[in-house]
Amino acid sequence: MRHGKHTFKVGRTGSHRRSMIANMLKSLIENGRISTTIVKAKELRRHADRMVTLAKKNTLASKRNAIATLKVSFNPLSSKEARQVKAGEKGSCARDRNVIGKLFGELRERYASRNGGYTRIIRAGDRVGDRATTCYIEYIQ
Repeated sequence: MRHGKHTFKVGRTGSHRRSMIANMLKSLIENGRISTTIVKAKELRRHADRMVTLAKKNTLASKRNAIATLKVSFNPLSSKEARQVKAGEKGSCARDRNVIGKLFGELRERYASRNGGYTRIIRAGDRVGDRATTCYIEYIQ
């Protein structure tokens, strides 16, 4: 029996789903609000709330769990990437490093006194190409 087994497949393989959720989480943390479909937003809400809960714990283990979930790469920077980071350009390596800082800094302080429900979904209408129902998912102020 499969009681209590939550599934979110959306026609993708497991590795594709995990990568998609990680990329959407990074964008949500970085921008505070993203536009997506309803099904993806409902799944993303589960993970986004879990990330804030990990940030509120603020332990080394929670940081490592967040890094693993977000698939952040802390590889040594090449000389070109190091120049981009110093110049403040938006590169993939700089983005990954800043997301963890924002999660464990700004978002942790913002929701220190709140016990859950950190995100909200606002329906936006249908997409033009395929009429998929879209929405905005954002962190509550």
